[in-house]
Amino acid sequence: MRELPAEMVLPEGMVPDEPPATPVVPRDAATVVLIRDTATRPEVFLQRRVTGMAFAGGMTVFPGGGVDRRDSDTSVAWTGPDPAWWGRCFDCGPALATALVCAAVRETFEESGVLLAGPDETSVVADTRPFHDARKALEKRELSLAQFLSEAGLVLRADLLRPWAHWVTPIEEPRRYDTRFFVAVLPEGQRADDVTSEASDALWQTPADAIADWREGRRGLMPPTWMTLADLDEFDSVADVMAADRTVEKIIPRVVRRGGELHVVLPGDPEYPTADSEVGRR
Repeated sequence: MRELPAEMVLPEGMVPDEPPATPVVPRDAATVVLIRDTATRPEVFLQRRVTGMAFAGGMTVFPGGGVDRRDSDTSVAWTGPDPAWWGRCFDCGPALATALVCAAVRETFEESGVLLAGPDETSVVADTRPFHDARKALEKRELSLAQFLSEAGLVLRADLLRPWAHWVTPIEEPRRYDTRFFVAVLPEGQRADDVTSEASDALWQTPADAIADWREGRRGLMPPTWMTLADLDEFDSVADVMAADRTVEKIIPRVVRRGGELHVVLPGDPEYPTADSEVGRR
Protein backbone atom coordinates (compact mmCIF):
# COMPACT_ATOMS: atom_id res chain seq x y z
CA MET A 1 0.00 0.00 0.00
CA ARG A 2 1.22 3.49 -0.84
CA GLU A 3 2.39 5.52 2.17
CA LEU A 4 0.82 8.82 3.14
CA PRO A 5 3.19 11.81 3.20
CA ALA A 6 4.68 12.50 6.61
CA GLU A 7 3.59 16.14 6.41
CA MET A 8 -0.11 15.27 6.10
CA VAL A 9 -1.77 16.64 9.23
CA LEU A 10 -5.47 16.62 10.12
CA PRO A 11 -7.09 19.89 11.23
CA GLU A 12 -7.13 20.27 14.99
CA GLY A 13 -10.57 19.54 16.35
CA MET A 14 -11.41 16.91 13.75
CA VAL A 15 -10.78 14.26 16.40
CA PRO A 16 -11.86 14.90 20.00
CA ASP A 17 -9.32 14.61 22.80
CA GLU A 18 -11.58 11.98 24.31
CA PRO A 19 -12.68 9.60 21.52
CA PRO A 20 -16.07 7.87 21.91
CA ALA A 21 -15.98 4.94 24.32
CA THR A 22 -17.73 2.93 21.62
CA PRO A 23 -16.81 3.73 18.00
CA VAL A 24 -19.60 5.34 16.00
CA VAL A 25 -21.13 2.99 13.44
CA PRO A 26 -20.12 4.37 10.03
CA ARG A 27 -22.79 5.38 7.53
CA ASP A 28 -22.60 3.83 4.06
CA ALA A 29 -21.55 6.35 1.43
CA ALA A 30 -20.41 6.60 -2.19
CA THR A 31 -17.86 8.87 -3.86
CA VAL A 32 -17.34 9.29 -7.60
CA VAL A 33 -14.09 10.42 -9.18
CA LEU A 34 -15.04 12.07 -12.47
CA ILE A 35 -12.22 12.00 -15.00
CA ARG A 36 -11.66 13.44 -18.46
CA ASP A 37 -8.86 13.38 -21.01
CA THR A 38 -6.83 16.44 -22.00
CA ALA A 39 -4.07 16.91 -24.55
CA THR A 40 -1.52 16.00 -21.92
CA ARG A 41 -2.83 14.13 -18.87
CA PRO A 42 -6.20 13.08 -17.43
CA GLU A 43 -7.95 15.55 -15.13
CA VAL A 44 -10.27 14.94 -12.17
CA PHE A 45 -13.17 17.04 -10.92
CA LEU A 46 -12.70 18.44 -7.42
CA GLN A 47 -14.86 20.50 -5.08
CA ARG A 48 -13.93 22.49 -2.00
CA ARG A 49 -16.48 21.78 0.72
CA VAL A 50 -18.04 24.79 2.41
CA THR A 51 -16.12 25.79 5.54
CA GLY A 52 -18.05 24.96 8.67
CA MET A 53 -19.66 21.79 7.36
CA ALA A 54 -19.88 19.06 9.99
CA PHE A 55 -17.65 16.69 8.03
CA ALA A 56 -14.49 17.73 6.12
CA GLY A 57 -15.44 21.39 6.04
CA GLY A 58 -13.05 23.39 3.83
CA MET A 59 -11.45 20.26 2.39
CA THR A 60 -11.18 19.51 -1.32
CA VAL A 61 -13.00 16.31 -2.24
CA PHE A 62 -14.68 14.38 -5.03
CA PRO A 63 -18.49 14.46 -5.38
CA GLY A 64 -20.27 12.03 -3.08
CA GLY A 65 -22.31 11.54 0.05
CA GLY A 66 -24.24 9.20 2.26
CA VAL A 67 -26.59 6.50 1.06
CA ASP A 68 -30.25 7.48 1.32
CA ARG A 69 -32.81 4.81 2.23
CA ARG A 70 -34.53 5.37 -1.13
CA ASP A 71 -31.33 4.45 -2.96
CA SER A 72 -32.27 0.84 -2.21
CA ASP A 73 -35.32 1.00 -4.53
CA THR A 74 -34.94 -2.11 -6.70
CA SER A 75 -37.37 -0.73 -9.27
CA VAL A 76 -34.66 1.57 -10.63
CA ALA A 77 -34.09 1.11 -14.36
CA TRP A 78 -30.55 -0.27 -14.63
CA THR A 79 -28.13 -1.40 -17.30
CA GLY A 80 -24.60 -2.67 -16.84
CA PRO A 81 -23.05 -4.96 -14.22
CA ASP A 82 -25.74 -6.23 -11.86
CA PRO A 83 -25.84 -5.65 -8.07
CA ALA A 84 -24.35 -9.09 -7.40
CA TRP A 85 -21.25 -8.12 -9.41
CA TRP A 86 -20.91 -4.83 -7.55
CA GLY A 87 -21.40 -6.69 -4.28
CA ARG A 88 -18.45 -8.93 -5.09
CA CYS A 89 -16.32 -5.88 -5.91
CA PHE A 90 -17.16 -4.11 -2.66
CA ASP A 91 -17.62 -7.15 -0.40
CA CYS A 92 -21.26 -6.53 0.39
CA GLY A 93 -24.68 -7.97 -0.43
CA PRO A 94 -26.66 -7.10 -3.58
CA ALA A 95 -29.08 -4.87 -1.66
CA LEU A 96 -26.31 -2.61 -0.34
CA ALA A 97 -24.57 -2.75 -3.71
CA THR A 98 -27.74 -1.45 -5.38
CA ALA A 99 -27.93 1.41 -2.88
CA LEU A 100 -24.25 2.29 -3.34
CA VAL A 101 -24.45 2.49 -7.12
CA CYS A 102 -27.67 4.50 -6.95
CA ALA A 103 -26.13 6.83 -4.36
CA ALA A 104 -23.06 7.26 -6.57
CA VAL A 105 -25.19 8.30 -9.56
CA ARG A 106 -27.55 10.47 -7.49
CA GLU A 107 -24.84 12.30 -5.53
CA THR A 108 -22.82 12.95 -8.69
CA PHE A 109 -25.86 14.52 -10.34
CA GLU A 110 -26.81 16.54 -7.26
CA GLU A 111 -23.32 17.89 -6.60
CA SER A 112 -21.89 18.34 -10.10
CA GLY A 113 -24.81 18.17 -12.56
CA VAL A 114 -23.25 15.14 -14.27
CA LEU A 115 -25.83 12.42 -14.95
CA LEU A 116 -24.67 8.85 -15.58
CA ALA A 117 -27.89 7.79 -17.27
CA GLY A 118 -29.41 7.71 -20.73
CA PRO A 119 -32.51 6.84 -22.75
CA ASP A 120 -31.22 3.30 -23.31
CA GLU A 121 -28.27 1.01 -22.62
CA THR A 122 -26.10 2.50 -25.38
CA SER A 123 -26.63 6.24 -24.93
CA VAL A 124 -26.04 8.93 -22.30
CA VAL A 125 -27.80 12.21 -21.71
CA ALA A 126 -25.79 14.93 -23.49
CA ASP A 127 -27.46 17.95 -21.87
CA THR A 128 -28.66 17.79 -18.27
CA ARG A 129 -30.13 21.31 -18.15
CA PRO A 130 -33.70 20.10 -18.79
CA PHE A 131 -33.43 18.15 -15.51
CA HIS A 132 -32.58 21.19 -13.38
CA ASP A 133 -35.78 20.98 -11.30
CA ALA A 134 -35.34 17.25 -10.74
CA ARG A 135 -31.78 17.86 -9.55
CA LYS A 136 -33.03 20.28 -6.91
CA ALA A 137 -35.82 17.88 -5.88
CA LEU A 138 -33.29 15.07 -5.48
CA GLU A 139 -31.08 17.30 -3.34
CA LYS A 140 -34.04 18.17 -1.10
CA ARG A 141 -35.02 14.48 -0.84
CA GLU A 142 -38.38 15.28 -2.46
CA LEU A 143 -37.68 12.75 -5.21
CA SER A 144 -35.88 9.42 -5.34
CA LEU A 145 -33.44 8.47 -8.07
CA ALA A 146 -35.72 5.63 -9.21
CA GLN A 147 -38.68 8.02 -9.49
CA PHE A 148 -36.67 10.60 -11.39
CA LEU A 149 -35.29 8.13 -13.92
CA SER A 150 -38.70 6.55 -14.44
CA GLU A 151 -40.44 9.88 -15.03
CA ALA A 152 -37.65 11.05 -17.36
CA GLY A 153 -37.57 7.78 -19.32
CA LEU A 154 -33.93 7.15 -18.44
CA VAL A 155 -31.91 4.14 -17.31
CA LEU A 156 -29.00 4.16 -14.86
CA ARG A 157 -25.75 3.36 -16.69
CA ALA A 158 -23.89 1.24 -14.14
CA ASP A 159 -21.47 0.27 -16.91
CA LEU A 160 -20.07 3.81 -16.88
CA LEU A 161 -18.75 3.31 -13.34
CA ARG A 162 -15.74 1.33 -12.15
CA PRO A 163 -14.95 0.25 -8.56
CA TRP A 164 -11.84 1.98 -7.23
CA ALA A 165 -11.40 1.94 -3.43
CA HIS A 166 -13.05 1.41 -0.05
CA TRP A 167 -12.26 3.71 2.88
CA VAL A 168 -13.76 3.82 6.38
CA THR A 169 -13.40 6.88 8.62
CA PRO A 170 -11.06 6.22 11.60
CA ILE A 171 -12.78 5.00 14.75
CA GLU A 172 -11.46 8.04 16.62
CA GLU A 173 -13.75 10.41 14.70
CA PRO A 174 -17.27 11.24 15.91
CA ARG A 175 -18.73 11.32 12.38
CA ARG A 176 -17.89 8.24 10.32
CA TYR A 177 -18.53 6.96 6.79
CA ASP A 178 -18.02 3.60 5.13
CA THR A 179 -17.29 4.89 1.65
CA ARG A 180 -16.91 3.06 -1.63
CA PHE A 181 -15.03 5.01 -4.31
CA PHE A 182 -15.98 4.78 -8.00
CA VAL A 183 -14.43 6.30 -11.12
CA ALA A 184 -16.41 7.48 -14.14
CA VAL A 185 -15.62 9.32 -17.36
CA LEU A 186 -17.34 12.67 -17.91
CA PRO A 187 -20.02 11.86 -20.55
CA GLU A 188 -19.61 13.58 -23.91
CA GLY A 189 -21.56 16.83 -24.08
CA GLN A 190 -21.98 17.17 -20.32
CA ARG A 191 -20.21 19.61 -18.03
CA ALA A 192 -19.52 19.47 -14.32
CA ASP A 193 -20.48 22.58 -12.35
CA ASP A 194 -20.36 24.00 -8.84
CA VAL A 195 -24.10 24.58 -8.48
CA THR A 196 -24.41 22.94 -5.08
CA SER A 197 -24.85 24.27 -1.58
CA GLU A 198 -22.08 21.99 -0.31
CA ALA A 199 -19.17 23.43 -2.33
CA SER A 200 -17.61 26.88 -2.34
CA ASP A 201 -15.76 26.26 -5.60
CA ALA A 202 -14.94 23.51 -8.06
CA LEU A 203 -12.37 22.86 -10.77
CA TRP A 204 -10.76 20.30 -13.05
CA GLN A 205 -7.11 19.50 -12.31
CA THR A 206 -4.56 16.87 -13.10
CA PRO A 207 -3.88 14.72 -10.03
CA ALA A 208 -0.31 16.05 -9.93
CA ASP A 209 -1.49 19.67 -9.87
CA ALA A 210 -4.04 18.92 -7.15
CA ILE A 211 -1.34 17.34 -4.98
CA ALA A 212 0.95 20.30 -5.67
CA ASP A 213 -1.79 22.69 -4.50
CA TRP A 214 -2.10 20.67 -1.30
CA ARG A 215 1.66 20.63 -0.78
CA GLU A 216 1.79 24.42 -1.20
CA GLY A 217 -1.05 24.90 1.27
CA ARG A 218 -3.59 26.12 -1.27
CA ARG A 219 -6.00 23.23 -0.64
CA GLY A 220 -6.70 20.71 2.08
CA LEU A 221 -6.91 17.01 1.25
CA MET A 222 -8.11 14.10 3.34
CA PRO A 223 -6.00 10.91 3.18
CA PRO A 224 -8.42 8.99 0.87
CA THR A 225 -8.47 11.92 -1.58
CA TRP A 226 -4.69 12.27 -1.55
CA MET A 227 -4.24 8.53 -2.03
CA THR A 228 -6.70 8.43 -4.92
CA LEU A 229 -4.99 11.35 -6.62
CA ALA A 230 -1.58 9.73 -6.18
CA ASP A 231 -2.86 6.47 -7.67
CA LEU A 232 -4.50 8.21 -10.64
CA ASP A 233 -1.34 10.20 -11.34
CA GLU A 234 0.24 6.97 -12.59
CA PHE A 235 -2.16 6.75 -15.57
CA ASP A 236 -1.61 8.44 -18.92
CA SER A 237 -5.19 8.32 -20.21
CA VAL A 238 -8.80 7.88 -19.18
CA ALA A 239 -8.87 4.59 -21.08
CA ASP A 240 -6.02 3.29 -18.92
CA VAL A 241 -7.87 4.30 -15.74
CA MET A 242 -11.08 2.59 -16.80
CA ALA A 243 -9.20 -0.56 -17.83
CA ALA A 244 -7.24 -0.80 -14.57
CA ASP A 245 -7.54 -4.15 -12.82
CA ARG A 246 -8.31 -3.03 -9.27
CA THR A 247 -8.67 -5.25 -6.23
CA VAL A 248 -10.68 -3.21 -3.74
CA GLU A 249 -9.70 -3.73 -0.12
CA LYS A 250 -11.25 -2.02 2.88
CA ILE A 251 -8.90 0.51 4.48
CA ILE A 252 -9.56 1.75 8.01
CA PRO A 253 -6.98 4.41 8.93
CA ARG A 254 -6.20 5.31 12.52
CA VAL A 255 -5.25 8.64 14.07
CA VAL A 256 -2.15 9.26 16.18
CA ARG A 257 -0.84 12.43 17.75
CA ARG A 258 2.80 13.28 17.08
CA GLY A 259 4.27 16.38 18.65
CA GLY A 260 0.84 17.89 19.16
CA GLU A 261 -0.33 17.24 15.58
CA LEU A 262 -2.87 14.72 14.31
CA HIS A 263 -1.54 12.24 11.78
CA VAL A 264 -3.23 9.37 9.98
CA VAL A 265 -1.60 5.94 9.90
CA LEU A 266 -2.58 3.04 7.67
CA PRO A 267 -2.54 -0.72 8.22
CA GLY A 268 1.05 -1.91 8.07
CA ASP A 269 2.45 1.24 9.65
CA PRO A 270 4.45 0.46 12.85
CA GLU A 271 2.26 2.90 14.79
CA TYR A 272 -1.04 1.45 13.61
CA PRO A 273 -1.45 -1.27 16.27
CA THR A 274 -0.72 1.24 19.05
CA ALA A 275 -3.94 3.17 18.40
CA ASP A 276 -6.45 0.46 19.25
CA SER A 277 -8.53 2.33 21.81
CA GLU A 278 -7.61 5.99 21.78
CA VAL A 279 -5.73 8.65 19.87
CA GLY A 280 -2.09 7.66 20.25
CA ARG A 281 0.35 10.22 21.60
CA ARG A 282 3.87 10.50 20.28
